[in-house]
Amino acid sequence: MIKTPEEIELMAESGRLLASVFTFLDGQPLAGRTTMEINDLVEHMIVHPLAARPASKGQYGYGYVLNGSRNDVVCHGVPSETETLRAGDIVNFDITLEKNGFIADSSKTYAVGEIAPAAARLVKTTYEAMWKGIQAVRPGARLGDVGHAIEHHAKKAGYSIVREYCGHGIGREMHEKPEVLHFGRPGTGVRLEEGMVFTIEPMLNQGRRLVRTEDDGWTVVTVDGKLSAQFEHTVAVTRNGVRVLTLRPEERLPSRGKTALRPARA
Repeated sequence: MIKTPEEIELMAESGRLLASVFTFLDGQPLAGRTTMEINDLVEHMIVHPLAARPASKGQYGYGYVLNGSRNDVVCHGVPSETETLRAGDIVNFDITLEKNGFIADSSKTYAVGEIAPAAARLVKTTYEAMWKGIQAVRPGARLGDVGHAIEHHAKKAGYSIVREYCGHGIGREMHEKPEVLHFGRPGTGVRLEEGMVFTIEPMLNQGRRLVRTEDDGWTVVTVDGKLSAQFEHTVAVTRNGVRVLTLRPEERLPSRGKTALRPARA
């Protein structure tokens, strides 16, 4: 669905507020805290200081404001009072926020304290892969170009890409058309037009790409127990390229062909 310039500005405000939630989390000590504690901190910030709505809460019957996906959890990790974050973990927090009727969606994988070099390399490569996809966005490009850019970067580094979950259009609804795959062939798929708004959110695995859903019906894990990482931004197609609506203060849109900033350590 094509958004008007006025609608995109409203989405940019939602994105700015959501970026401030991640800035808040950047300053929080994570080790020793449960994923439920983080959920509650984020809910308080969204509802009170930001006067916004946590869009994930109640969506499809989900009861929390974020997904907390730790180590081998690929996505949709359910916050828990018994899941304590420890030094050496990696954890992705996927958060949505609605303000003035429009939703922004973003996620970031955090290193909890000092992590193993192999884990740090996975996190860094996943972040770069997201940016490779973002750099491919411009009017006239196709979604296959976006997916191919992500897939090429991931495979070159020796990682697999989860195929069961993808990015999506977003606006007044959390999930709109089109689906944004994180793999593909150049020159194929939906042609991008100015005013399109969607998420790019690749999930990279250390091992095989295969995943399974646990008995809670939400938590998705790698079948081989190896680590998975994810990053996500909400982007808009502009007249000349792309605008990242959830851009965080420590980030910048890299020039085409350049490497993005590294993800900040928690």
